Amino acid sequence: MKASSTLVFVIGFLVVAVAFVYAVFLALWVKRQKNENLTIARIAELIRDGANTFLRKEYALLAAFAGVLAVLIFLFLPRPLWSEQGSLVENLTMALSFIAGTVFSAIAGKIGIMVSTRANARCAEAATEGIKPAFLIGFRGGAVMGLLVVGSCLLGVLGVLLITGNSSMLLGFSFGASSLALFAKAGGGIFTKTADVSADLAGKVELGIPEDDPRNPAVIADNVGDNVGDVAGMGADLFDSNIASMTAALVMASAIDGSALGVSSMMVIIYAALGLLSSIVGIYTAKIGDHGSPTKALNYSTYVTTGIFLVLTALATLLFDGFEWRVWGASTVGLFVGVIIGLATNYFTDDNAPIVKKVAHASKTGPAFTILSGISYGFLSVLPAMVGIAISAMAAYKLCEPLGPGYAMYGISMAAVGMLSIVGMIISNDAYGPIVDNARGLAEMGGLGEETIRVADELDSAGNTVKAVTKGFAIGAAGLTVISLLGAFMSEVNMAIAEMNVALAAAGEQLIEFLTGFDMLNPNVFFGMMVGAAIPAVFSAMLILGVDKNAQRMMAEIHRQFREILGLAEGKSGVQPDYNKCIDIATTGALKELIPAGLMAIVATLLVGFIGGVNAIGGFLMGNIVTGLLLALFMSNAGGIWDNSKKYIEAGNEGGKGSESHKAAVIGDTVGDPFKDTAGPSINTQITVVSLVASLLATLFLQFHLF
Repeated sequence: MKASSTLVFVIGFLVVAVAFVYAVFLALWVKRQKNENLTIARIAELIRDGANTFLRKEYALLAAFAGVLAVLIFLFLPRPLWSEQGSLVENLTMALSFIAGTVFSAIAGKIGIMVSTRANARCAEAATEGIKPAFLIGFRGGAVMGLLVVGSCLLGVLGVLLITGNSSMLLGFSFGASSLALFAKAGGGIFTKTADVSADLAGKVELGIPEDDPRNPAVIADNVGDNVGDVAGMGADLFDSNIASMTAALVMASAIDGSALGVSSMMVIIYAALGLLSSIVGIYTAKIGDHGSPTKALNYSTYVTTGIFLVLTALATLLFDGFEWRVWGASTVGLFVGVIIGLATNYFTDDNAPIVKKVAHASKTGPAFTILSGISYGFLSVLPAMVGIAISAMAAYKLCEPLGPGYAMYGISMAAVGMLSIVGMIISNDAYGPIVDNARGLAEMGGLGEETIRVADELDSAGNTVKAVTKGFAIGAAGLTVISLLGAFMSEVNMAIAEMNVALAAAGEQLIEFLTGFDMLNPNVFFGMMVGAAIPAVFSAMLILGVDKNAQRMMAEIHRQFREILGLAEGKSGVQPDYNKCIDIATTGALKELIPAGLMAIVATLLVGFIGGVNAIGGFLMGNIVTGLLLALFMSNAGGIWDNSKKYIEAGNEGGKGSESHKAAVIGDTVGDPFKDTAGPSINTQITVVSLVASLLATLFLQFHLF
């Protein structure tokens, strides 16, 4: 069968339509579930209002920022508007592609909030009837986001390619998605961890009250944060990763085929479409028995999705003329490594596995040992993922190298596409986490009883493990994606060199050599590498300091309310804390801190590029990738270890709630909170953003640099 672009686009659009229809069906199903408890409905409304208020303010700020960037893109990209090669149409198309990327990413976050803030109350009520109905509501609520996010990714890529016929325009679309994701993840992460750290320290450590006690002024802000950080933020993050992996693959495919609609490009689109189709089937199979394990159910549906994808892509490779088995092998390697990274993350962060139990046991001797053991195991957890990324990149490179020039790096990009092929299922699992976390809080605040809280705790524990696995998976996929983007950067530079060489040859001047790699003994490369290696550490510090400063302000507010609102500490009837004040503190602080960290990374890229040129940028990206992945994996996993150690103790182990070991574990968790939910998962977006900036400005860095 001939892999004509028309047939491939039809298949792609059909799969998107199926995903959207199924998502609407699931959303309506969730909406139909019982929501009769008035107390829970009132609290859920507060959470929904808080999340929407934050999102509205954040998006207003980001819209202004994106507007400024869009004007700059129009003036300078792909080439300065006033230059000889400048084109009004191309520059306008690039700017519009960028805006489309930001809009699609913003919609992904908004849809997630809409569904999750309705599913949480229904999940809490369903927990009174047992784990089976509650699990289904939590998972299906998350699946709506998974399907719509990945469907939007594919729709956006198909739309840009169909309208422009130019894969380079996807760099603008991807940059729009990435820049919004960077700030959404950073802002949401600062918000959620400001509230979480404050609620835990004030409630559990200082006052000895339960986690979601309605007397705690920060408790609603904490639940709002679960949504803006882990739903809107992580949705935008994975939207960005998926778009970036497809963009890198399509840019290199265009260089190989000499066309944006060649066979190599069609392989990327078909594989992405079949990944979404596999996720639809996997989501349908996610079920649990009356006494089943939520973690096992989530893992089972992931394995089903993986198996279906392998079979469908093998059939597509067999049926379509020109599809290469070596490329299928590269995508399969990426997918298997993604699963292995997930299993390794699960081993280090699951409260049924030995590592979490060891850290919980260490907590009996005080918080210092909680911190030391968590940091140590966090660093150990980095090895499997880093080695896995390295092996998958090398295997994909070697598999596709015999196919001809350009195929080796294309193979790595297809490994990234393969790893992210089941991202619909991954996002569904991730969005399940904050829904059941909110449900647990609502069950306690609504007074639904200890058995309901126990069921919600079991769902929440599975959600914590799955969120840790998702973060490991997302960071691993980002690793392969940014290696691919390094290849895309080289492709963009070499295309610019080819154009410049035509003019140089006509003038009889010396030609510029094509980029074949980056020699770290070259002082420009080494300069870029050292700066790039430092950026993730500085970026992380800025975000964690943002949480630190904001949480101190919120702690002061909590103390004020307990001091000044008579009867609040005693829980007198009719006495309510001022929840909105804590939400305002979290919102204001997050919006104040989110722009500087992202801007720092972008400005650093520009400075390195205009100082040292394309070789310095190559070194910058290499240093940024290696240290960024290491720090992201370490922080995400260490945070997951501390979080589930606390949960393990709260389940009655190592002294149980209120014990000294519990207080030590809570302190460990407050250190881990900004690690795993603010800085860690934001780093992979930061790496993607600077890689895309490098590719977009490749021609400018080539033409204008100091050394």
